Amino acid sequence: MPPTTGPAPNWSDDRVSDRVDVPEVLALLEAATAADGVRPLSEDAQLRLQHRAPGGHDLVARDGDRIVGYARLDEGSAELVVHPGFRRRGFGGELLDRVLERTGERVLSVWAHGDLPGSAELLSSRHFTRDRVLLQMRRDLADVDPDPRPALPDDVTVRPFRPGRDEDAWLRVNARAFAWHPEQGRMTRADLELREAEPWFDPEGFLMAWRGDPEDGGRLLGSHWTKTHPSGDVGDEPVGEVYVLGVDPDAQGLRLGRALTDLGLAHLRGRGLGQVLLYVEEDNTAAVRLYEGRGFRRFSVDVSWRHDPR
Repeated sequence: MPPTTGPAPNWSDDRVSDRVDVPEVLALLEAATAADGVRPLSEDAQLRLQHRAPGGHDLVARDGDRIVGYARLDEGSAELVVHPGFRRRGFGGELLDRVLERTGERVLSVWAHGDLPGSAELLSSRHFTRDRVLLQMRRDLADVDPDPRPALPDDVTVRPFRPGRDEDAWLRVNARAFAWHPEQGRMTRADLELREAEPWFDPEGFLMAWRGDPEDGGRLLGSHWTKTHPSGDVGDEPVGEVYVLGVDPDAQGLRLGRALTDLGLAHLRGRGLGQVLLYVEEDNTAAVRLYEGRGFRRFSVDVSWRHDPR
């Protein structure tokens, strides 16, 4: 969430509303990304906006007929952004106040992508406190082994995701691997299918570790879902991503996390990419240690701020 503070304008009933024009909001997001160097919304929030997925609440702030701010509230978590040319004029504060009104006496979390100074200023003024820190880590791919041969148990094989066949198995393991995670662990079939429909989706880069034959009672133990960001999305050149890396708790101790990491990085290098990123909770020390051991270094942070009216 970018900086949005300052005296509030005189609002009329139509200055903040739920009458969302999706192309105009998407243009606002592009302008904010260009100005701040960081995307103002999570991928999930932007996908739900683009596809008008059910659930959640959308609000926009207008200056005349122009949309200059956007906020999304979904199950106690919110994100908001103001156009770079209309900041420090009260639009962000008004949007946040309307989100708080809708939340009532419930706890609210707001993501500040990039941890920009104005975000802290605005959220602190409404008595939010820093709660979670999400690290973005990056590394170069030039020195990645292009043909890793990780040691796997004899009955474990790694093969690409099969659209239309592997969804249920992946969702089961994802829910178990991320049972502690408030966003990733809640992914549904609809969430997965939204991503399968995106231009970047590549089943060859969605690596699944199976014990036994998946066609004959095999059991999924873990997976590494990679992604490729196009030029201009998170950098001037295309950048790979360790999108979701998860191992079933029952398969811990098999060193699958390391094996799947290495295989996924080799896949991204094979696509001609020069760099890869990932996101990880700062307090997930085991995962941070794993990634640092694979050459990743901290690049930027997103912060979740918490408001508890009680």
